[in-house]
Amino acid sequence: MIVAFSVSPSAAEEDGGVSEAVARAVKVVRESGLPNSTNAMFTNIEGSWDEVMDVVKRAVEAAGEGSSRVGLVLKADIRPGYEGQLTAKVERVEKHLGA
Repeated sequence: MIVAFSVSPSAAEEDGGVSEAVARAVKVVRESGLPNSTNAMFTNIEGSWDEVMDVVKRAVEAAGEGSSRVGLVLKADIRPGYEGQLTAKVERVEKHLGA
């Protein structure tokens, strides 16, 4: 399963940003050992249902430190029996683009 998620606390930094909180969440994901990638809008993580949801839960908790409210956007691609799809899906698209 691949999950793309974005987490944002209600308590922003002085300039309105949330980069420090998001960094705490991304650190949890990276330390999980599961395949992952982060872009400007989402963090993607791949693993079993239980593995991924545990990491997402811990990432939300980390991002929410010091905040009374956290927003979470989550999209999941649940495809039993497939692994390595975090990169394979992108490679298939690039193949069609001639890259």
